[in-house]
Amino acid sequence: MLKISQAGKANHSVTLKLEGRVVGPWVGELRQVCELILSEDRKLKLDLAEVSFADADGKVTLTSLKSRGVTFTHCSPFVEEQLKRPITD
Repeated sequence: MLKISQAGKANHSVTLKLEGRVVGPWVGELRQVCELILSEDRKLKLDLAEVSFADADGKVTLTSLKSRGVTFTHCSPFVEEQLKRPITD
C-alpha cells in the first residue's frame, strides 16, 4: 500500500509525502498524480521519508521523475541505494 498526500504547496511548487511501498498498482497511481502536477508546470518534491521499498516498476518511475527535475527529500539510505542499483527482472 502507498499513501500519497500533499504536504505543502507554495507558489509553483508542490510537495507530496509518500508513505509505504512503491509497488504494483500504486506505481501507476503515483505516476498519474505526478503527471497531473508536472503538466501544470509546477515544481514537484517527493518526501520519501516513510517509503520502505520500491519494486522494479517503482524504481523506473522514481528514476524517470528524478530525471525530469523532481526533487526527492528525506530518502532513507535503503531506498536511496535501491534507486542506484540497476534494474533486473
